[in-house]
Amino acid sequence: MPQPSAPRKALGRPPRISREEIIETARRIVAEQGVDRLTMRRLAAEIGSTPMALYHHVRDKEELLVLLLDDYATRTLRRPELPAHPRERVIAATTAIHDALAACPWIVEVLTADDLMSTTALWFVEQIVDGLVECGLSPDRAVHGYRAIWYYTAGEIVVRTTAARRRADDDSATYREQVFADLDPSELPRLAQVADRWAPLTAEDTYQDGLRALLDGLLAGR
Repeated sequence: MPQPSAPRKALGRPPRISREEIIETARRIVAEQGVDRLTMRRLAAEIGSTPMALYHHVRDKEELLVLLLDDYATRTLRRPELPAHPRERVIAATTAIHDALAACPWIVEVLTADDLMSTTALWFVEQIVDGLVECGLSPDRAVHGYRAIWYYTAGEIVVRTTAARRRADDDSATYREQVFADLDPSELPRLAQVADRWAPLTAEDTYQDGLRALLDGLLAGR
């Protein structure tokens, strides 16, 4: 005798979701798995909703990333007390940006992958550009100076975090370490001289030294 089929579960409406829940879930996805794994479909599945329901709150992935940037900047970026000298104001504002981004490297990945920015962070950009102008650069050259400072800052974080992640995933000797262990002093005397110290030297945090040297160069030609 055939068994009666189980009653169908009523589908009903998906649970109500909030923008805050969307941002919190998206932040967890990118922090644990990277920006590439963040899709509207994946986000909806994590929340227990549908992609269509998400579109009532965010237009697309780009808008979602902007919301993540603003959320992170609001929570972590603190306006420092700025020194009186404009050169030191540039240093202070840039260092505040660097420290906030270094604590969350996926933010750099978002910022460098597209023309996205957090409006909350514009105060820091203003301090850098204004400081460069007060140091004697024209507004146009100050923008170029900010761009150089940003490239240096973002690049330093990307390279350092990528290297740290690689070392954490694999403790075997890197290709560079293998090459440096067998350098020919007659062909590359300086590199051979520091080969055994290359890894620890390049792992040192010299961001501040590099920033000040870069700033000196930008201001030297004013």
